[in-house]
Amino acid sequence: MSTEGLHFYDLTNRWGHNMPQRPSVASTVLTINRLQYHAMHGQLVQELDGIMHRGTHMDAPIHVTANQRYMTDYPLWRFFGTGVAVSIPKGKWGVVTRDDLERATPRIEPNDIVMINTGSHRNWGDNDDYFAYSPGLYREAAEWLVERRVKLVGVDVQALDHPLGTKLVAHGTGPTHPQIMEEYRAETGRDVMDDFPDWEPAHKTMLTAGIPGVENVGGELDAVTGKRCTFIVFPWRYPTGEACSVRVVAVVDPERRFRIPTGV
Repeated sequence: MSTEGLHFYDLTNRWGHNMPQRPSVASTVLTINRLQYHAMHGQLVQELDGIMHRGTHMDAPIHVTANQRYMTDYPLWRFFGTGVAVSIPKGKWGVVTRDDLERATPRIEPNDIVMINTGSHRNWGDNDDYFAYSPGLYREAAEWLVERRVKLVGVDVQALDHPLGTKLVAHGTGPTHPQIMEEYRAETGRDVMDDFPDWEPAHKTMLTAGIPGVENVGGELDAVTGKRCTFIVFPWRYPTGEACSVRVVAVVDPERRFRIPTGV
């Protein structure tokens, strides 16, 4: 069919050399080597060395829970269809709640692809505001999304989970950033482990329910926020992959000529 009149928006952050990386694992540094050059070889060939948990990417259930599924175990229908980009503004360490999702506009319907815009993507970069102080999802929001039977979820923050539910603090092999725990107590008078006792519950709740989660959504997200659109979010065909970089595209048809039926 013709694409005339359709508006395409890239919701993906720039990928490549010197891209920002999550600070909890030093080995996540992406190395790009040039193996061949046009001047010498008549072609350009590059070699990449790095993990998939960088930039705009999607996790598989096996990443967080043993004996679970890999990237190609997600059915293809989860990566394409109608959905909504919703504004849920949150500041430092803000938590996206069930009520936030229930009140979001356009309304989140069953089988929607959902992109959540907290405003954090505007801080995208090698900085604490994005990686240490971002807002995020936690258990109750993840449970609501599973109960609503959504198709896929994307968030414009550093991980599918709130940063205080990751190993930046004393979860798993953490804390990698004990100063955050000290700062949280100084600001709130509370222990971060009392307020965020679970390790990556949003990951575990959604992924094991079969809902793919895309982290670090950004790009032109603001341009489609508040709209119902068609989303395309295809990962690689990576049978043993526990994560994968993705390109997230939103398609808007102002004249409503191109519409995916509800439930597709």
